[in-house]
Amino acid sequence: MHTGFRALVLSLLLVLQGTLLGAQTAVPLTRRTDTRLPSEQFRWTQLVVPGILFTGGAIGVRSEWYAARINEPVRDYAARLRGDNYLHFDDYIQYIPSAAYLGIGFGRPCDHGFGERALVACTAWATTALLTLPVKHFAAELRPDGSAFNSFPSGHTATAFVGAEMVRREYGGWWGAGAYAVAVTTGVMRLYNNRHWVNDLLGGAAIGILSANVGYWLLPLERRLFRLEREDMAILAVPFSSGRASGITLAMTF
Repeated sequence: MHTGFRALVLSLLLVLQGTLLGAQTAVPLTRRTDTRLPSEQFRWTQLVVPGILFTGGAIGVRSEWYAARINEPVRDYAARLRGDNYLHFDDYIQYIPSAAYLGIGFGRPCDHGFGERALVACTAWATTALLTLPVKHFAAELRPDGSAFNSFPSGHTATAFVGAEMVRREYGGWWGAGAYAVAVTTGVMRLYNNRHWVNDLLGGAAIGILSANVGYWLLPLERRLFRLEREDMAILAVPFSSGRASGITLAMTF
């Protein structure tokens, strides 16, 4: 079911893009400049929020004080609230902020065209995976439902927050607030469904925000590498799904 939902999201993005491509022969999907925008510049202050969040989450791994004061009381409250009524829509809404990041730009002006947004997103997603999976392995924190020793950090929360931060950086204002509302809801539902502790959410949010920043920091290099300043470049995204695997194929013409 998860694979089908991801394929549906990717298909919707393809329909949006196909509509634009059908309107004219060549659609300028890139910003066509190699100038480093403010959103692409590294500033040490961008490390503060993810640093604080990750520290707050990491100190909770196998901490008796953290468990007694924060994790277990929140787990018990969620259990009383939930009863036997589990709601697993967090498995799906985690992808909404990233889908919005790629799709909103088709309907309103933004600093980066689809080609650049796709590169930012791919870099951010790859960074999220590269950071989340090893930390899960080395932290080896038991999930609150006792199902596995891979609780810290929350991968669902990281996925939601990387999309939310990309939306905030690209579109700002209410778009960012809406994306962050979805990301926070994803994290809260991980608590509700007894899949994560509070500190897992903090770690996941930190990784997601940092990964979005990495996506923007590396964009100038990728812009030169893929020669995105070319005015005759166009990109066609084609989603695919086969068994347990799903993804998106990018076809570039230049």
